[in-house]
Amino acid sequence: MVQQIIKPEINSIPQPQTDGKQVWDVIIGLHAFPTVLVAHELKLFPLLAESPRTLLEICQSLNLAHRSASAVLSICTSLELVQFQDNQYHITTVAREYLLETSLTSFCGYFDLMIANASSYSYEGIKKSILTDKTQVYEGVDVFEVHEQQDEIARNFTRAMHSASISAALAWPEKINLANYQQMLDIGGGSGAHSIGATLKCPSLKATVFDLAPICEVAQEFISQHGLQNQINTHAGDMWQDDLPSADLHFYSLIYHDWTPEQCRFLTQKSFDSLEPGGRLIVHEWLFNDDRTAPLSTAAYNLIMLLWCAGGQQYSGLELSTMMNEVGFINIQVTPTFGYWSIVTGEKPKSEISH
Repeated sequence: MVQQIIKPEINSIPQPQTDGKQVWDVIIGLHAFPTVLVAHELKLFPLLAESPRTLLEICQSLNLAHRSASAVLSICTSLELVQFQDNQYHITTVAREYLLETSLTSFCGYFDLMIANASSYSYEGIKKSILTDKTQVYEGVDVFEVHEQQDEIARNFTRAMHSASISAALAWPEKINLANYQQMLDIGGGSGAHSIGATLKCPSLKATVFDLAPICEVAQEFISQHGLQNQINTHAGDMWQDDLPSADLHFYSLIYHDWTPEQCRFLTQKSFDSLEPGGRLIVHEWLFNDDRTAPLSTAAYNLIMLLWCAGGQQYSGLELSTMMNEVGFINIQVTPTFGYWSIVTGEKPKSEISH
């Protein structure tokens, strides 16, 4: 005989102490943010850059139904990428600066990279990466192995990263006196965005982009675009195997977050040993707080690294400062620079100090 289970009658429901916005924001974000990629692919932003448009004109230009176009536009206006005024939709300053291919600080290349790898950050892609602790892009093959073996993929990736880097590259040189240095070595420098930003700020500074040969070719394109061939050169090499060219300033942007703590300590020690006495190390990253519990922006970037790089992760300012201190750097500072970016800097003593 099956025993019947009688559930107690619920006479009241306690009022929640919170309004649940954080949970709703998860659901909202899952739908809102991919819509911006669709707007980018539809060329909505260059359309509005030509001139403001009514909803009907946008529907006709993009071949969209009224309801669909309105849905996309309401997302873009809510995010302040588009503004509605006098019955027309206008492009905003932030979209003009970051979402037009003609802008020198355009994110379009990075958006294209996201679209091309959309399956990696789908629910299934993220779940698989979390459960297996393995990358999801390039069908799970190590990203750097792919870039070493397939030059065109490496070039496209480098152009996309330039898209996401150049605005920050113009900002951090405002936070440090580069006139104190003669030669910057931009290690894993990719497109050379940060060498460009540094030398534009400090014309007396020379810079070298140190990266794989096909990536150096892309860097040379951007260097030439800005007419900086006399200030910036490239040096093809492997930062793990090759000696580092002579410099009194070492710079890494979004390099440490590609690697494990042990590998980052290796790079920190290598820079310390290679730098001239009195030289400086700068690490440019999105930083966690000391407990690695916030902010959300860095936590999300940390998840991106889980999807892209075996062992890759974001670090806190404390973690990077500790690495620098352990190998002998002094006067270590953590400085917010621009948006979500910060720099962690340390100096090599002018005379030997025992540790």
